Amino acid sequence: MINKTVKDAREAVADIPSGCMLMMGGFGLSGIPENCISALLERDINDLTIVSNNAGVDDFGIGLLLKKRMVKKMISSYVGENGEFERQLLQGELAVDLIPQGTLAERVRAGGAGIPAFFTPAGIGTEVAEGKEVREFEGKKYLLERWLRADYSIVKAWKGDTAGNLIYKGTTRNFNPIMATAGKICIAEVEELVEAGSLDPNQIHTPGIYVQRIFQGKNYEKRIEQRTVSKKP
Repeated sequence: MINKTVKDAREAVADIPSGCMLMMGGFGLSGIPENCISALLERDINDLTIVSNNAGVDDFGIGLLLKKRMVKKMISSYVGENGEFERQLLQGELAVDLIPQGTLAERVRAGGAGIPAFFTPAGIGTEVAEGKEVREFEGKKYLLERWLRADYSIVKAWKGDTAGNLIYKGTTRNFNPIMATAGKICIAEVEELVEAGSLDPNQIHTPGIYVQRIFQGKNYEKRIEQRTVSKKP
């Protein structure tokens, strides 16, 4: 069985060039590839296009890549927690495609499944529909949306094995599994790395066939994006 492990995040992202398209897993700050983002910050690259549900926050996650001016375009759904993102957008320094969350997820899934386009009702009658083909099915209008694929998909899982099989936990399953399938090269960082054959095949969410590089991450902060607590009486 092929061993797909690499030493660490630096080795995993060492060949990512300027101008490429990346998919970044995670939902809010849950399940983001923290180690790979830190390693990318050490690289002298720019003009990246990043597909991610969100843009992180100013001092964490993708927000750090934005702050260092490494990103030329974001393809996202929810971006409301990042002041630097807002500033760059309003100043015309950052190109942005805002996509309905379900449509974003399906475009990524379609990319991984080899489906070049599909029709969805989301966005009909809004700016989202501008310039897109509209067709009617059974009396209802639908937009044509195209797949999303990337040069690299960078995901984070709870547990993985040396063959690249991955298991996610909780909210991290929202975008990580579909993004793992939609990149030409998938890089996975995991909290726990075990030998091939150690995982229950019935529990695996991403089969190793989709993963080219895997390593065990460290020092995860696992920040909470919005902390809400009850007020004391």
